[in-house]
Amino acid sequence: MKHLDENNITAEASARLSETPDPRLKEIMTALTRHLHDFAREVRLEPGEWMEGIQFLTRVGQISDDKRQEFILLSDTLGLSALVDMIAHASSNDGATASSLLGPFYRTGVPELQNGANIAAGGPEGERVVMRGRVIGRAGKPISGALIDVWQAASNGLYDLQDPNQPEINMRGRFRSANDGSFTFRTTKPISYSVPTDGPVGKLLRAEGRHSYRPAHIHFMISAEGYETLTTALYNAGDRYIESDAVFGAKDELVAAYIKGGADGADAIEFTFALASCE
Repeated sequence: MKHLDENNITAEASARLSETPDPRLKEIMTALTRHLHDFAREVRLEPGEWMEGIQFLTRVGQISDDKRQEFILLSDTLGLSALVDMIAHASSNDGATASSLLGPFYRTGVPELQNGANIAAGGPEGERVVMRGRVIGRAGKPISGALIDVWQAASNGLYDLQDPNQPEINMRGRFRSANDGSFTFRTTKPISYSVPTDGPVGKLLRAEGRHSYRPAHIHFMISAEGYETLTTALYNAGDRYIESDAVFGAKDELVAAYIKGGADGADAIEFTFALASCE
């Protein structure tokens, strides 16, 4: 029987993956095993500490359900979600708009609305704003018929999935770009908000001495035939948490300032979204 110690167990664990049929799975699990073992050796991980880690991950899974995904929140607050997104878009082409995080509050089944519709019709009340966007592709050519999926927290800092007082599918909508690539909708101004802190991830943030806030933003997922789907967000200029977003999602190129005083008295946000070609 082979004598295992803390120095050779990694090679033995990796060797047992040698027959993994899927080459990508083999690559991922071999690297993960190596880095996990190196981590344990580096910090001299104690059994009680590792058991506490196991219990933490168990609680993360237990609190997750169809309306709350604590594992996504954990990935986000560790910066891992942002890193994976950066890797995926390291070679973005066509001068495409920068991506941002999907986040844990995206949902399917949102109805398509007419341009100009108000996605905040279900309350709570907040300061009104008009979003005027445009979708372009190759060489700045407008994209007609692009599908724009939008969602945001309400003026109380909560998404509909978090707030039983909001109606279903509140602060959400899907729109189609017109022939000139334009789309528009009305909403209320987003505010900075805290990620959920009543679970294990919130407890970890407090233990680390970190704040839990995200800068005010509106999410977008934009798709069109022949183009890569863009998942991004617009962040409010001047927000106090732009530089310290708890989930590392804010980017300079996605910051937009309000245009004051429109015809109906509401401020506006204007932004052009450029999609990368699939070619």
